Amino acid sequence: MTFATKRLPAKRDVVAPDGSDVRVLLALDGGSMAHFTLAPGQTSRAVAHRTVQEIWYVLAGAGEMWRRAGDREQIVALEPGVSLTIPRETAFQFRSRGTAQLTIVAVTMPPWPGDGEAYAVSGPWPVAQA
Repeated sequence: MTFATKRLPAKRDVVAPDGSDVRVLLALDGGSMAHFTLAPGQTSRAVAHRTVQEIWYVLAGAGEMWRRAGDREQIVALEPGVSLTIPRETAFQFRSRGTAQLTIVAVTMPPWPGDGEAYAVSGPWPVAQA
């Protein structure tokens, strides 16, 4: 067994399929972790994931998250201390409200497999990107 340690990268590693900035953290066989930010006033693209599920935890900022699975649909407030799940095949979209960027850490299970994992869906809000 090897140990891994990593500091949060100063700059984004990649832009997620939903349009948020991603700083890749660490991964093990069962899952991976990443840090996401969405600038004030931005709204992500609505997407769903083919094979992964996620747990999100809001660190800073404020916003909203829309999720839809089957006939269940929900919009929840995002603020520091809120944790939520995005089960496999759940459509979701989120937006940053207020003057601070929305900052989230997420665990993806299994680890993010790469291109083609996320696919576009229709969401409740128009996309607003910088």
